[in-house]
Amino acid sequence: MCSIFGYTGSVVELETLKKGFDETISRGPDMSRIMETGKGLLGFHRLAIMGLTPEGMQPFTRQNESGSTDYVVCNGEIYGFRAIKNDLIERGYKFKSDSDCELLLPLWYEYGTGMFERLDAEFAMILFDGSTGEYIAARDPIGIRPLYYGYDENGAICFASEPKNLVGFCDKVMPFPPGHYYFKGEFIEYRDITEVDEVCYDDLPAIYKNIHDKLVKGVDKRMDSDAPVGFLLSGGLDSSLVCAIAAQCTDEPIETFAIGMDTDAIDLKYARQVADYIGSNHHEYYMTKEDVISSLPEVIKMLGTYDITTIRASMGMYLLCKQIHEKTDRKVLLTGEISDEIFGYKYTDFAPSPEAFQAEAVKRVKELHMYDVLRADRCISVNSLEARVPFGDLDFVQYVMSIDPKKKMNTYGKGKYLLRKAFEEDHILPESILMREKAAFSDAVGHSMVDDLKEYAETVYTDEEFEEKVKLYDNPKPFTKESLLYREIFEEYYPGQSSMIVDYWMPNKDWTGCDVNDPSARYLSNYGASGE
Repeated sequence: MCSIFGYTGSVVELETLKKGFDETISRGPDMSRIMETGKGLLGFHRLAIMGLTPEGMQPFTRQNESGSTDYVVCNGEIYGFRAIKNDLIERGYKFKSDSDCELLLPLWYEYGTGMFERLDAEFAMILFDGSTGEYIAARDPIGIRPLYYGYDENGAICFASEPKNLVGFCDKVMPFPPGHYYFKGEFIEYRDITEVDEVCYDDLPAIYKNIHDKLVKGVDKRMDSDAPVGFLLSGGLDSSLVCAIAAQCTDEPIETFAIGMDTDAIDLKYARQVADYIGSNHHEYYMTKEDVISSLPEVIKMLGTYDITTIRASMGMYLLCKQIHEKTDRKVLLTGEISDEIFGYKYTDFAPSPEAFQAEAVKRVKELHMYDVLRADRCISVNSLEARVPFGDLDFVQYVMSIDPKKKMNTYGKGKYLLRKAFEEDHILPESILMREKAAFSDAVGHSMVDDLKEYAETVYTDEEFEEKVKLYDNPKPFTKESLLYREIFEEYYPGQSSMIVDYWMPNKDWTGCDVNDPSARYLSNYGASGE
């Protein structure tokens, strides 16, 4: 990960800006730079992943045809960049580094705002066009890489990787919409990854093959790194598939990492089974109740959210990544996020129709940048690591979203049936893992963890205090002592910024069987053996 910052005005104290920008120096601890563009400032904290030499440091600059200078900063990975680079070299461009992001200014010259839809990438970028004096910002279609914006007291728009860079500098901070670019004062959508131009009515064998081949390609391209790569392995279907595919793509054993509570971790034994089966170098870590409670304020500050599910699920991931950062040389981590949103959760078994199933998938993908993707980004980046998400491969997501929703619904007696069947013939995982119903991540590290958090919240407020304090908040209103605790800690670090998150992540309460008062899947009637 890296951290980027863009200030488009002319009246600012550099120290004020730098203080906010340095809140995310953990995203890029290798080198920092702030440059004046002639109209504002661009900042960059670097975590060197591709092109490790000093020449890969940003902002990248180029002199344009008018004789003025253009600048760009980008937190991202452009997949297949070497072929693009060779094409640009043939067009006469020269490059100083092996960084994929150095291609962005030449692509701007060639395609203008049309460049964004051409990128196979997860990215957030800010570009200054010296010939026009315009700032252009853009974010990938899923929002895997973070970007936020706000306006200073003089009305100048500011961009940054995280809200903590802008709080205190801008009155209101908002997430930059995924799949959009900002140009001449407007946010313009260049790609809606959920939009289906033509429904795919392939038969099941063809669907299995396409899912298989596209996911394998998505994993393989994300293993391209000049820095060491590792893998988060929970023992559930999604992370296990990523690890198993990766093990097939390399001759060397991959490095896998798992964590669980010291009392009742559900998934550690399954992660160990996967690691043994694929022959990885496997590392296990344990966390305690004290670790969880003491980490709560730091986790909420890191996340910039009050959402219950996101905070719970971040506990294990944050503490695991902390161990990886402190005890290993890994810099890049592949994870299993974004499978649930496109293939279905436990609660989507209750979808009343294929149309409702598809509409829920659209909603969840559009909101990913506020929930699971946010969690993975912050837990990993705060520990000076980079996250890559194969299930978020644009071609893969576009294809799965296009599949006839009748075939994606759980009419098979097994959740994520299409994904499981796609890899059945490969035997890259034990049958018991491939067909196991995965526990919710926040439960899988140990049911006791969620119970510990709930019990702790009970000690913070009396019933009377809870009833009074929830009246202070809306958009949305806390509804349990746990949710009130998270909201109050959130407000300490992000006062008045609750609109950054649209709502609590919850099952669709409009569906029969989903009217629960806790986001954990274990409160659903169909949870069954998922937590065993």
